[in-house]
Amino acid sequence: MFDELSNRFEDAVKALRGEAKINENNVEDALKQVRRALLEADVSISVVKEFVEEVRGKAIGEEVVRGVNPDQKFIQVVHQQLVDVMGGENAPLASIKDAPTVVLMAGLQGAGKTTATAKLGLYLKDQGKRILMVAADVYRPAAIDQLITLGAQIDVDVFSLGIDLKPEEIASAGLKKAREEGFDTVLVDTAGRLQIDTAMMDEMVRIRNAVEPHEVLLVVDSMIGQEAANLTSSFHEKVGITGAVLTKLDGDSRGGAALSIKKISGQPIKFIGTGEKVEALQPFHPERMASRILGMGDVLTLVEKAQKEVELADAELMQKKLQEASFDFSDFVKQMRLIKRMGSLGGLVKMIPGMNKIDDGMIKSGEDQLKRIEAMIGSMTQEERNKPELLAAQPSRRKRIAIGSGHQSADVEKVLADFQKMRGLMKQLSSGGGMPGMGGMPGMGGMPGMGGMGANQFQSRGGGGGSSRRKRPVKKKKGFGDL
Repeated sequence: MFDELSNRFEDAVKALRGEAKINENNVEDALKQVRRALLEADVSISVVKEFVEEVRGKAIGEEVVRGVNPDQKFIQVVHQQLVDVMGGENAPLASIKDAPTVVLMAGLQGAGKTTATAKLGLYLKDQGKRILMVAADVYRPAAIDQLITLGAQIDVDVFSLGIDLKPEEIASAGLKKAREEGFDTVLVDTAGRLQIDTAMMDEMVRIRNAVEPHEVLLVVDSMIGQEAANLTSSFHEKVGITGAVLTKLDGDSRGGAALSIKKISGQPIKFIGTGEKVEALQPFHPERMASRILGMGDVLTLVEKAQKEVELADAELMQKKLQEASFDFSDFVKQMRLIKRMGSLGGLVKMIPGMNKIDDGMIKSGEDQLKRIEAMIGSMTQEERNKPELLAAQPSRRKRIAIGSGHQSADVEKVLADFQKMRGLMKQLSSGGGMPGMGGMPGMGGMPGMGGMGANQFQSRGGGGGSSRRKRPVKKKKGFGDL
C-alpha cells in the first residue's frame, strides 16, 4: 500500500540530508520531490499546490531544535500536513441512543459496495451490536444472493424482499423490521451504476427520504485515484453523504484517493478496506495512514489486530512456554494460523517501523516457506508435534515425514535444527517482553510463531545499515531461521 509514494517521499527527505538548516534554497529540491510524489500518486492538482505551499511555509518558518536534523524536521512537517489533508483525526460512525442507527451504503458499480456492507456489518457485530443488512440492490444480478451468502458467513441477519419491489420500499420495510425486533444498526445496500446519472441520484434520494439515515457512506474504489474525490463531491452535492469507505487499498493504490477525498469533498474517510477477506476493514486514522506513507509503520493498528485475535489466557500460556523453551510444533501451527487471521504477512510486517523497505519477493518467499513447513508439520503425529526431540533422536521418523510432505529428509532436518535454535532464541527474547502473545521476532516487538525473522534478515537492497562491500550470503535451503 502506497509503496511508490513512500519511496518518493524518501527521495525528498534525502535532498535535505547533510544540510545545516532548512532555508529557501535547499528546501526547493525537497519540495520538487514532494510535488512529483503527489502528482504521480494521482492526487488532485489543487490539493498538491496547497500541500506544497503549506509545507514550504511551515518548514522554512520552523526552528530546527538542536540535535534534530533538518531532514527529520522536514519529515515532521510533511507528516503533520498529510494528517491535516486527510482530515486530522478519526471520524467515528454515528451511533444514536434510540436504535436503530441507519446507515445507507452508496457507490458506483464495481467499487465493492456489497462486500463493504458485509465488512461493516462484521465490524459492528464484533463491537457487540445486533446488525440487520437490507438487500435493496434490485438491479445487479446476484447482488441479493451475494449479501445473503456474506450474511450467513459472518452470522449477520439479511432482510430481502426480492427484486419486484422498489428499493425504497424494501429499505423502508427493512427498517420497520429492525425497529420491531430490536436491531441496533441497519445497513442498507443499494444499487450502483457504471457512472453517475440522474436516475441513480433520484433513486438514492428516494431511499434516503424513506429511511432518513444517520449515515450515508459512499463506497469508493481507491484505484480510481483523484476521481474518487470528485465522485465523493458529486454524491455529496446531490444526495448528502456523511463519509466515505475507501476500498481496495491492498491493491495497486497510488494514494491519490486517500489524500484528496477530504480536501476536495469536505467529507471524511471513515473506513478503509485492506483485503478481500470480510474481516479486512479498518477505521480510518489519518495520523496512522500518514505514518505508513512516510515509512514509519503503524504499530497501533498492529497491536489492535493482535489484541483482537489473542486471548489473554493464551498469551500467558505462550509466554510461559517461551520462557521454559517448551514451545512445540503444535504451538507453531497455532501461531501461524493466528498470523493468517490478522492478515497477510507482508501487510503485518510493513506496519512495523523501519520495515517498509522489505522486498516483496522476500516476503513472498517467506510465505511460501511457511507453507512448506506447515506441510511437514502436517505429516507429523501428535506426539511428534508435542515432542520435537523424538525427531532428533530417530531418523526414520524424519524420513517418513519427508515422504509424507513431499520433501527431502534434509529439508526436515533443516527445519528441526532451526526450530531448536529458535526455541533457544525465543527463550532469551521472552524475558524482554513484547506485544501480547507476540513473542519471538528479533527487532520487531515479536511476531507470533516467527522466531527467526529479524530486521537484519530483511535489509532493503542497497539500503542503509550495512557496508556495500558485504559478501553475498551463500544460498542454502531455508528453514525457520531464514524466515
